[in-house]
Amino acid sequence: MNLPNKLSLIRICLIPVFVLFFFLTALPYNYVYAAVVFAVAAVTDFLDGRIARKRGMVTNLGKFLDPIADKVLVATAFVLMLTKYEIFGLFGHDFYVAGAVCVCLILARELIISAFRQIAAANGVVLAADMLGKLKTNAQDYCVVALIASASFAGTAQKVISVIGLVLFAAAVILTVISGVSYIVKNPAVLKTEK
Repeated sequence: MNLPNKLSLIRICLIPVFVLFFFLTALPYNYVYAAVVFAVAAVTDFLDGRIARKRGMVTNLGKFLDPIADKVLVATAFVLMLTKYEIFGLFGHDFYVAGAVCVCLILARELIISAFRQIAAANGVVLAADMLGKLKTNAQDYCVVALIASASFAGTAQKVISVIGLVLFAAAVILTVISGVSYIVKNPAVLKTEK
């Protein structure tokens, strides 16, 4: 197994560690630790793709593992954030509801585009990640780190970190929707193959 695939496996193995720290509320600053584990996992996402392309280590296993690891990591993070009311609800119930709706949008987009890519792959078309998709991933990763870390703090520190996280979250939602639509609009032939 090559290095990029090992990094994808490490990312998958970090998911339960991330979940453990998230729920380990007896540990002071447990959410900061959870955010750090998530950040390390997100860095492995950046590294595995970069190394695979640069060193010619792209494999079928990597093409399978990498997107699965990414989707499971991000989906886990967003679902967990909904279990901690203060993450989205710090500024009121309406913010929590809006956050929940936006999380549903993000998860729906990820599922739809994953299915879209599978259809394309079945027809011999490889849909490479574009700049919007990369910006979307970065915004999602940064907002998760900020919003989860904010739950370990109180008062002004929590509000400042939350505002930063919510701004990044809004950017992530917008980029998620736009990049999803962009994939479909740029590749209409993929849908025409499905009768």
